[in-house]
Amino acid sequence: MNVRKLALIAVLTVAQAASAIPAFAESATQIPAGTAAKSAVANTVSSASPKVAAAATAITGTVSPAPTTSPSPTASPSASALPSSTVEGSPAVEQPGVTPQPSASGSPLATPQPTATSPVPIPASVAGAGQLVLMMNSNKMYLNGVQYLAGQPMAVKNGVSNVAIRAMVERVGLKLTYNGATKETIIMKDGNELRFKTNSKIYTVNGRATTMKGPAYQYKNTFMVPLTSITQALGIPYTVDNVQKRVILTLQTKPKASFTVQPAEIFAGETTVNYVTSSTASNGATIVNERWEGRQDIFEQPGYYTVSYSVMDSNGQWSDPYSVTINVLKPNQPPVAQFTTNKDEYKMGEPVTITNISTDPDGDQLTESWSNRALAFFNPGPVSIQLTVTDTHGLSSTFEKTINITNEVLYSQEDFNKLFVPLGDIYTINGSEIPSWSKIAYTTGSEPVTLIRSNSPETVYSEGIVYQETAMGDTRLMVHHKNSMSTNMKMYVIATNNNIYPATITTQRSGFGGPLDIPTATGKKSIETYFQSIQSSSAYSNVTLQPGESKAVLTTINNVTMKPGQIISLMSDVFSDYPVKYSVIMIDATKDPLLTLPTLGYLDRDGVHNRGTYSDANRIITVTDPVGATPSRLVIGDNNSDPNLPGTDALTGTVASNAGNFGVVYKITLTRVAPNTLITLNPRGGKYQGPLLVNGGIIQAPNAGAVDAPNQNSVLYRTGNLEQTVEIMFTAASGSNLPVNLLFMPLPAQKAQ
Repeated sequence: MNVRKLALIAVLTVAQAASAIPAFAESATQIPAGTAAKSAVANTVSSASPKVAAAATAITGTVSPAPTTSPSPTASPSASALPSSTVEGSPAVEQPGVTPQPSASGSPLATPQPTATSPVPIPASVAGAGQLVLMMNSNKMYLNGVQYLAGQPMAVKNGVSNVAIRAMVERVGLKLTYNGATKETIIMKDGNELRFKTNSKIYTVNGRATTMKGPAYQYKNTFMVPLTSITQALGIPYTVDNVQKRVILTLQTKPKASFTVQPAEIFAGETTVNYVTSSTASNGATIVNERWEGRQDIFEQPGYYTVSYSVMDSNGQWSDPYSVTINVLKPNQPPVAQFTTNKDEYKMGEPVTITNISTDPDGDQLTESWSNRALAFFNPGPVSIQLTVTDTHGLSSTFEKTINITNEVLYSQEDFNKLFVPLGDIYTINGSEIPSWSKIAYTTGSEPVTLIRSNSPETVYSEGIVYQETAMGDTRLMVHHKNSMSTNMKMYVIATNNNIYPATITTQRSGFGGPLDIPTATGKKSIETYFQSIQSSSAYSNVTLQPGESKAVLTTINNVTMKPGQIISLMSDVFSDYPVKYSVIMIDATKDPLLTLPTLGYLDRDGVHNRGTYSDANRIITVTDPVGATPSRLVIGDNNSDPNLPGTDALTGTVASNAGNFGVVYKITLTRVAPNTLITLNPRGGKYQGPLLVNGGIIQAPNAGAVDAPNQNSVLYRTGNLEQTVEIMFTAASGSNLPVNLLFMPLPAQKAQ
C-alpha cells in the first residue's frame, strides 16, 4: 500500500468519526467509571468541522454527579449531591483535537492511530446496572438492557430537551396523579412532590414555585416536560453520550444514613443518649441493615466522642458513614440562691433595696422567682422574702431573708407610688376622679401625611384584596389583620407604578409585629419597632418601579407565614415621587403574589373595624401654658376633645371616620412642665398596651401585661427640680382601646430615710 492510499484512508477515517456526532447534541462529559459507555468513542468533536461544533447545542447540558464526600461531624446530615448540569440549551463544550480510537482491549491508545477498519459500535442498550438510557430523537429507552417505548420521542424544543412524563414515571419509579380541580399533573418520589401545568414554565417542587427553561406541553395526547425539571428536582445524576446519541440516567444510588442525638446537652455519667435515625433509600429499596461505631448509651467521662452510622439497602449497597461528634459535659451542679437588702429594718412606705447575688458554678443563665418581694411595705411586723433561682438544666436553689417593718410611716402608699414606681410599671388609682381634672389647653396643627389604614375585615376568611389605594408623597400604611382560614397565609403590600416615568419609593420608618395569636401584643410590637426605626433610621431604603411594574414592598410583612388564627401588624412611613397604587392582599402562603394579584377580588368591610384613606395624619399638639403644678389631663382619641380624622373608603367610595385615630402620629410638645411633675398614661376605653416616645426614649405602657381602664396608671416620666420642656410622640397600638388620658400631677416632697 503506497503513501497516497494510506493518506486517503486516514482522511476517510477522520471524516467518518466526525459524521457520527448528532447535529443537536452536546458532548458527553465525565461518563461514570464502570459503565459500558466508558469503552465507547466518547466526546468526539472534529475541530476541522466548525459546523458540527456549532450545531452541538440543542441537548440539555449535563455533567455527572458531584463526587461523594465524607459527612462532616455535625448532627445535621449533609445535603444530597445533585447533578451540577449546565442550563438547558447552553452551547456544547468543544473537545480539542481528535479522540483516540479504542484499541482491541478496550483501553484507549496513547496516540490516535488511523486505521482502515471502522470501529465496532457499542450497542446503545449497554449501560451499567440501574441506569436508564434515553435515545435522542427516539421513543426508545433501555433499562438494564431491556428496551421500552415512550409515547413520544425525546424532543428538543427551543433548545430544551423534553421527555414523555408517563414513560419517565414507569421507568424511574415515580407515582403519577392528576388533579382535575387545579389541572396539575403531579409526580412523587421519595417524599418529593412535583406539580406541572400545561403550557407553563412554572412548576412547583415541594410547594416552591420553580422556573423551567421551557414550558410543559401536550403533543399527540402525550404530556412532555423538560428533562432537567425531573432530574434536578429529584437529584437524578445523568450524562450525555453524543456518540451513541443517548442520555444515561443513574437510578441506583447509595442509601443515605442520618441520625440525631438527644437531648441537646449530655452530661457524663448522667444522661441517657437517644439516637434518632432518619435514613433513606431510593427507587423503592428499603433499609435492611445498619452499623454503628462509637455508640454509647451513657458516656462515663466528659469529652468529645465521634459516633458513626451506616445503613445497607435491599440492593446490598452500603451508605457512606454519617458521623456526629458529641460533646459530653461535666455533670451539672445546682445554683446558689442569695440576695441582700440595704437594711434589715424599714419604716412603712420606705423603699426596700434588694440586690440579687445568686451564682451558678457552671456559669448557667439563671431564672429567678420571688415571693413576697415589694418596693416597700405598708404594714408593721416581720416580712419574709424568698428567692428561688433555677439553672438552664432545671436544678434550683432557694434563699429566704426576714426583714422588720416598724410602726413609723415614711410615705403613704399613694405618695410612694408617685415617687418610686419604675417607668413603665403600673400602679392603682381612683379612676373615677380623673374626669374632674381640668383639661390642658393647647393649639393643634397637622402635617400632610396620607394614612392608608387597612383593618377591615380585621378577621379574614378568604383570599383577596383587603384594601387598595393610590397615594403620592408622604404616605403611612397601617395594616392589622387576622388569618381565619384553615391554611397558612401570607400578607403582601404590592406597589404598582401606573405612570410613564419610573417611580421611587423611599421607606423612612417602619414597624412590624407578629405573627401571634394576641392582637394587643402584635400591635404593641409594631409600634415599638416603628419607634426604634425612628431612633436608628434602620428602616431607610429605596425601591424603584419602572413604568407598569409591580413589586412587593415593606417586605417584613411577607417574610413571615401566618398560621390559622394568627395576627400581624404593620406601620410604615414611605415617600414616593409619583403616584403609586398600594394593594394590601392576603393569599395562600405557597402562591406567587404578583401572579395572583390580578385574580383577586375586593373583600368587604366587617362592619366593626376601620379601613380608609385619611389626609393630614400627623397631629401636632403644642402646650405653652405651665402644667404639672395642679392635676390636669390631655385626652387623646375620644372624638370630642380630639376629633376623628375624616376620610374615604377607596374601595367603596363611602365616607370613613378613623375611630380612635389609629395610625395618627401625635407630636406633643409641652414647653413648660413644672419641676417635680409626674406624667402617666391612664386608659379610659379598656385595656391598653403600647409604647410612647418620651424625650426620645421608648417607654412601655406598660412593661408587662396591659394597663386597664379606668383605675390603673402606667408611669411615663418624672421631671427633676427644674422646669423643662417635654416632648411626647404617641400613636395608638392596634388591638388596644381608645381613648387614653395623659395625666400630669405634682410629686410629693421626698423625705430623708
